[in-house]
Amino acid sequence: MRQRLLQYLACRACDGSLELSGVSFSDDSHVLEGELACTSCKAGFPITRGIPRFAALEKLDPGKAATAANFGWQWQHFTQEDQKYADQFLGWIAPVTPEFFKDKIVLEGGCGKGRHTQLAAVWGAQDVIGVDLSAAVDTAFAATRHLENAHIIQADIYQLPIKKRIDYAFSVGVLHHLPDAHRGFLSLASKVRAGGHLSAWVYGAENNEWITRLVSPMREHLTSRINPRTLLHLSKVPTALVYLATKLVYRPLNRVAGGAMARRLFYNDYLLAISGFGWKEQHTIVFDHLVAPTAHYIPSGEFEQWWRDIDATEVSIQWHNKNSWRGFGRV
Repeated sequence: MRQRLLQYLACRACDGSLELSGVSFSDDSHVLEGELACTSCKAGFPITRGIPRFAALEKLDPGKAATAANFGWQWQHFTQEDQKYADQFLGWIAPVTPEFFKDKIVLEGGCGKGRHTQLAAVWGAQDVIGVDLSAAVDTAFAATRHLENAHIIQADIYQLPIKKRIDYAFSVGVLHHLPDAHRGFLSLASKVRAGGHLSAWVYGAENNEWITRLVSPMREHLTSRINPRTLLHLSKVPTALVYLATKLVYRPLNRVAGGAMARRLFYNDYLLAISGFGWKEQHTIVFDHLVAPTAHYIPSGEFEQWWRDIDATEVSIQWHNKNSWRGFGRV
C-alpha cells in the first residue's frame, strides 16, 4: 500500500477517516505490514503483504465466501497476461476509450488478478483503486505494485471503504456473481462523485437460455463444489472442444465470404470473440464458467432499471457479443 491511497479510504464501519499505525516500509515505499485506524470509531483494519484488508472471508455468509474462495484460487492460478486483454476490456466498457482514463480517480469493483487495474493505470489514471474480496488481491498487488498510481485493497463490494471522490467506477464480470447483483451496482455507484461516470458489464439473460437450463444446474450442484485443482483438470475436456471449435470452425468460417455462413452458427459472436485467444486463456474462460457457485443472467429490462435507480444520465446500454449487456452513464 502506498501512503497516497489514504486520501481515498474511509472507515467501513462509520465512514470516518483512517490513519496509519505500526507500519514498516519496503524498498519501493509500500507499507507492507501495519494497521489502518479509524480516527472516529477507533476500528482497526490490518495491512498484510502490502494490502489493506477490510474483509475476512470467515465472517461472510457461506455462499459469498465460497464464491470468493473459488475465484481467489482461479486468479492465483491463471496469472498469465495477454496482449488482447486491452481490446477485450474496451469491448466490455465501450464507449469508454483509453483517453477517458486520463487524470481520473478510478475505482474497479472486483479486480481479480489486476489486469484491468493495470490497464487503467497505464492509460493515465491519476489513481486507480482495485477492490476484490478474494485472495486474488495478492496476485493483483504483485501485478501492479510497480505502478505509482495503482492500489489494491481487499474489501466487500457491498461495504466499500472508499470516499465519494471517484471520477469513474467500473465493474466487469463481477456483479452477476454476487448474491444481490443490484445491491453491488448501487454500492459501486454510491462512491462516484456527482458528474462522474460508471460502467458495468454483466451476463445477459437473452440468448443464454441454454446456459441457465443446462450449464447452471451442473455448475451450482456439481462443478462449483469440486476441489478447484480437480476441476482445473476436468475442465480441460470442454476447453478442448471449445478450442477446436473456435480455431477450426468459427474463426475460419468468419473469414470466408464476409462471414455469411458463420452468422448461422450457434453462439457465433461470442465464440468468434474468444477465438483469437490461445489455450491458456480459453481454459481460463471455461474454468470461470464452471467454478462460480453463483451466477445471475440479467434481463435487459432489469439492467436498464439499475441505471434509472441511480438517476444516471447520458446512459448507453449495448448488447455485447449477443450474450451480455454493457452499460455506461453519468452519475
